[in-house]
Amino acid sequence: MKSIFSKRSIYFIGLVFLFDWLLIALFYAAGGKWNTNASIIISVIYMFIPMIIAVTLQRFIYHQPIKEPLGIKFKPNIWYFIAWVLPLFISLASFGVSLIFSGISYSPDMAGMFERYKYSLNSEQISLMKEQIQTLPIHPFWLTLGQAMIGGATTNTIAGFGEELGWRGFLYKEFYELGFYRSSILIGTIWGIWHMPIILMGHNYPQHPVFGVLMMTLWCILLSPIFSFIRERSDSVIATSILHGTINGTFVLSILLLKGGNDLIIGITGISGFIVLIMINILIFFNYGVKGTSPLLGVCP
Repeated sequence: MKSIFSKRSIYFIGLVFLFDWLLIALFYAAGGKWNTNASIIISVIYMFIPMIIAVTLQRFIYHQPIKEPLGIKFKPNIWYFIAWVLPLFISLASFGVSLIFSGISYSPDMAGMFERYKYSLNSEQISLMKEQIQTLPIHPFWLTLGQAMIGGATTNTIAGFGEELGWRGFLYKEFYELGFYRSSILIGTIWGIWHMPIILMGHNYPQHPVFGVLMMTLWCILLSPIFSFIRERSDSVIATSILHGTINGTFVLSILLLKGGNDLIIGITGISGFIVLIMINILIFFNYGVKGTSPLLGVCP
């Protein structure tokens, strides 16, 4: 039986995990804490490692072109726009679903957000944040929305490209023949496990860092078909970079005005977000089931 992993994919996965996990191990050993200025720098480096490994293998080890095989195409189409606005829908829908759960309520004064920040910020930082918010001319939600959408399509997209050239560039090409769902689930699983060191340090699930590893892996598995769908329809890793960057940017909108619950339930990375992603995946499945147009639907023996 032929292995689903090629030597190229094994080298890529092994090197990405080695360098990224070593980076976090050194950061932790040096006394680094998550949700600090230093961790922001570390997280950006962490995101660019997949790109560096993909380019190194593709160009310098296998002596093959980079742009076309890895999907670096600058020809905007409607899917670029969808990749930009879809995260906003996911975030707002996750906010709405969160309100269905018991003990969770709408909090326009952001009391719930400040309560959650106590797990990642000290009291002085929270007090300073409250003072800054009081001086704003409009509600922070609208400022955050504008920043999220602009940043998502610009600076966040650049950071997202660091990951996407690896996941939806290199691995997408390597697993293409597995078919849409098999390749998406496999990439999503690898993508999720890759996050483990930073999740354990408090990223995304500061209240539940250990169980958060499983949650993050499941979240990436649910996200992966959506990314693959955008990658296929746009025919570009640039579109998935926009999707990635804007998801990171709009994340806070899904929890900003919520009080109660915890990081396993609320927001796009909680159960609420899972429900929204499942619904989108159903639509993707329905699309393929009815039209059968995807070249990724083929299944290798």
